[in-house]
Amino acid sequence: MMTYEKAHEASSTPAHEAALKSTHERYITVTVNGEEHRRMVATNLTLLEFLRDELFLKGTKEGCNEGECGACTVLLDGRPVNSCLVLAAEADGKTVMTVEGLAQNGRLHPLQEAFAELGAVQCGYCIPGMLMTAVAIIERHPTPTDAEIHKGIEGNLCRCAGYARIAHAIKVAAEAMSPS
Repeated sequence: MMTYEKAHEASSTPAHEAALKSTHERYITVTVNGEEHRRMVATNLTLLEFLRDELFLKGTKEGCNEGECGACTVLLDGRPVNSCLVLAAEADGKTVMTVEGLAQNGRLHPLQEAFAELGAVQCGYCIPGMLMTAVAIIERHPTPTDAEIHKGIEGNLCRCAGYARIAHAIKVAAEAMSPS
């Protein structure tokens, strides 16, 4: 009969550790905010953890960790997703945009400007996810109706209850972005 120590010693050989590593980690290549990153990641690492802990992009917020609040919303190949529910490995070969990728050449995105100017930002915790969702709404509906905006942001919770100002800011930004 093998003792615990012998069994543990036998299971931690270099070959065993390499086999474990290969099944629990993998290389991914993901483009985040226009910059390509190649990293070895644990297969159970979420996209949220990858962005915050590996790339140090802290704008994406960790809220409920259950996909209910929308605070962690990012765009994955242009689609809004709850990054707490997506594994980093699932982003392999894809493009991610976070709130840090909105401003370009030192200029705020029109949505960021509208949110700030119209008082849509209160505590700020939901705002990164709201902004990323708003980008997707405007891409789908360049001149969104109130109903399209409300339907689009229904997966993003605002505990300060700033929905009216947020919806108004999205509408104003969409008008500003309209190529008329």
